[in-house]
Amino acid sequence: MNNPVDYIVYEGTMSRMERTIRRLWILSIILIVLLVGSNSLWLWYESQFESMTITQKNEDGYNNFIGNDGDINYGNTDDNN
Repeated sequence: MNNPVDYIVYEGTMSRMERTIRRLWILSIILIVLLVGSNSLWLWYESQFESMTITQKNEDGYNNFIGNDGDINYGNTDDNN
């Protein structure tokens, strides 16, 4: 009952698997290139904008200065010129 598989059938199956594996490798390389490309384009897009320093004046004469590091410095309007 346990007949050996013909060599031609084995060769056909192996060559089909080799083609499938080659296609998967090509697909993997294309996906990696697209990932790097999309990340590069996103970094380029984000680098087009300038960082801003925002100063808000209150009617009480106090200034809220938001620096480049994200900290808020509280003080009089004369201190943060």
